[in-house]
Amino acid sequence: MPASLPSISGSAAVPVVVLGSAVLHALWNGLTHGLRDKLAGFTLISLASAGCGAVLVCLAPLPDPAAWPYIAASAALQVAYQLLLLRAYQLGDFGQMYPTARGTSPLVVALVSTTLLGHSLPAGQALGIAVISCGLAGLALADGIPGRAQLPALAAALGTGVMIASYTLVDGNGVRASGTVFGYIAWLYLCQGLVLPLLAWARRGPSLLTTLRPLWGRGLIGGLLSLLAYGLVVWAQSRGDLSTIAALRETSIVFGALIGAVVFRERLGHRRITASVTVLAGIAVLQFAGGA
Repeated sequence: MPASLPSISGSAAVPVVVLGSAVLHALWNGLTHGLRDKLAGFTLISLASAGCGAVLVCLAPLPDPAAWPYIAASAALQVAYQLLLLRAYQLGDFGQMYPTARGTSPLVVALVSTTLLGHSLPAGQALGIAVISCGLAGLALADGIPGRAQLPALAAALGTGVMIASYTLVDGNGVRASGTVFGYIAWLYLCQGLVLPLLAWARRGPSLLTTLRPLWGRGLIGGLLSLLAYGLVVWAQSRGDLSTIAALRETSIVFGALIGAVVFRERLGHRRITASVTVLAGIAVLQFAGGA
């Protein structure tokens, strides 16, 4: 569990943990996108979150009172994130929606953390984030500029990216105010995991159970991968720079591009390969600058 990770050597563990989270994130998104009924898939992921959260809150220390506004805000933002990502996957293909959603986040996090929160961003880190962001943009636009018919899907994906950036900033500050990474994660899982299943039930009623039944295995596996991926990131946020972590976690786009090519038979092509190499070069710059 993420709570035991401090035994790994401090800040040196952060990039490894975040990159591992990126792999898990791409996997659960691929699993969910592959489900025909995506609302049912996202509902199962949320049920997994709520179930794990209900167990963990019995074991975890109670967060400091100062952390509760952050937990509430993060839960609301993550529900909005799930709804926007669900809509993006309903309207667009995985190879474009996933990188667009993920690629928006590091730019927003870097901008807000430096301009509004007053966090410093040395030149080396700024260069690494810029290179990574260019690679992410290349992955998102590898098939050309989206046409008018794709604009609703693109808007949902961009909104998803803004939500990712928003809860990244909230959690980065909230987990440090909580006094317990384990407790913060547990209550966050429980609070945000209850909302989407209630919304899905309000929309479909008892028929929701019928659609969940054949999907429960893949959906719950996706949910567990999602929980582990996010728990690892929250642990990293308690120890590392927010802008750097936001950039590193978006390397999930590289893994997502590979999943799109191998699993969904989407064309990888030289543009996607070049963009992926650019992302990896940005990570190297970021590490050389000591950003993570």
